Amino acid sequence: MKIRILLADDHETVREGLKAILGAQADLDVVGEAADGEAAVASAKVLHPDIVVMDVSMPVLNGLKATEAIRASCPDTQVLVLTRHGEEGYLQQMLRAGAAGYVLKQSRASELLGAIRAIASGNQYLDPAVTAKVIGGFSRQTQPSRPPTAESAISPREEEILRLVAWGYSNKEIAAKTDLSVKTVETHKANATKKLGLCSRMDIVRFALLRGWLQDA
Repeated sequence: MKIRILLADDHETVREGLKAILGAQADLDVVGEAADGEAAVASAKVLHPDIVVMDVSMPVLNGLKATEAIRASCPDTQVLVLTRHGEEGYLQQMLRAGAAGYVLKQSRASELLGAIRAIASGNQYLDPAVTAKVIGGFSRQTQPSRPPTAESAISPREEEILRLVAWGYSNKEIAAKTDLSVKTVETHKANATKKLGLCSRMDIVRFALLRGWLQDA
């Protein structure tokens, strides 16, 4: 079965180029286009694509708000950000909005194709060009006052939960995957983040990158 893709970018030339690249792949199918964020949300509700390739800077409704709306109304549709913005601030905002991947327009076409296939398989994907910035930010923010002890190590179950969080799964989805209650998942997540000194989902993603969890996904 082909991966169904909706393209959301306000530049027609970009959309035409993307259609040419994706259309040449046997496993990919571009099912629709949108020139602004509002149209992207409306199209996603009608077409129910597997993935929306989303630009950040768009008229009417920007990529951030469009991503939030799509994730809220179409939970089975994943969003892959395709942008020229490599700054960590943009990355953080889009991940918090629910994006499953982030690729720079400056990167090779193979990067985009790899991201689409990874996300369609249920994983999260970050362009290597921005990964270094994420890891650098995490390293600057997490300077432990004392070396970790054996007591502070997370359990295998806590690691499993954090991996799934980093890959973009919700607490409810993690509960279904692990055969646990949502409350138990939340408890494991809270315990693990406390032990590791992580305060946000972005911190968890950074930690996962340092541990190589996203590459293993």
